[in-house]
Amino acid sequence: MNPAFSVIFLTTLIGAGQGLFLALFVAEMLVQFRALSAAPGTFYALGSLLAVALLGLGLLASFFHLGHPERAWRAAAMWRTSWLSREVIVLPLTMLCVAAYGLVHFLAGGAASLALGGLGVLATAALFVCTGMIYACIRFLQEWASPLTLVNFTLLGSASGFTLASAYAAWGAPALVEPFVFCAGALTLAALATRTASLMRNARLRPKTTLQSAIGVRHPRIVQQAQGFMGGSFNTREFFHGRSSQWLRGVKWLFLVLVFPVPVLLLAAGLKQDLPLALCMAFLSQYIGLIAERWFFFAQANHPQNLYYQTVG
Repeated sequence: MNPAFSVIFLTTLIGAGQGLFLALFVAEMLVQFRALSAAPGTFYALGSLLAVALLGLGLLASFFHLGHPERAWRAAAMWRTSWLSREVIVLPLTMLCVAAYGLVHFLAGGAASLALGGLGVLATAALFVCTGMIYACIRFLQEWASPLTLVNFTLLGSASGFTLASAYAAWGAPALVEPFVFCAGALTLAALATRTASLMRNARLRPKTTLQSAIGVRHPRIVQQAQGFMGGSFNTREFFHGRSSQWLRGVKWLFLVLVFPVPVLLLAAGLKQDLPLALCMAFLSQYIGLIAERWFFFAQANHPQNLYYQTVG
């Protein structure tokens, strides 16, 4: 497939926002059980504002993927059958829950924040499911049609959010840095395991159709000489990225380095040496790596039509 940067930024930004909110709520729950020292209400309020900003930027990025943004409201019409429509509905609801959670902390806190936080967690989980299932439900794209797609979207988004929470806590609640760093590291390593599993699975995939079955000719050797038209088409532009195999390998190793070992090392250094800048660099590295990871995720999906259109001669 041809990756669209609007969708890349949508999925990575909202993932970081969801993960950040989960980190804030987990911290508040641990404080309630007296497992952590209490943080000021402004810490949760400003953190929620940051999470809403990330979710909002992701929503804004999605508009650049629309041919007619003024008709965006119609995307919610098929909510009974479309995971995309469900995501369109759940994303604003998640933003509303996170914003209300932050507002309550800014004003008072208490039991109301826990109730709103619980609703926010449910909305966040639903959003992870909707976003992942948009791709996992497409059966003819074998690289996406796997439970690992949903798992990876959830773990990578959560890992980036907890990494961001570690950097944020270094400035607003130092007592929370250590638990956030450990959670971010654990989520990053879990995401490494599942993303590696998906890469290994996809490397073993073989097309279920052939050029012979695509055109209804059973001859054992078929050579495509032309595409049937002089220039490109929607099919050749939208369903194939046009990059070489060397480019794909380079992007794969880029995200494998930037998303996993580099942030873990920077998180460890930031925690051990008390360096907030290292924690910020950990999130920056991981987010840049996630952009590459998401590009690779979309590019690796091999549309069946590429059996015919991908090669000329």
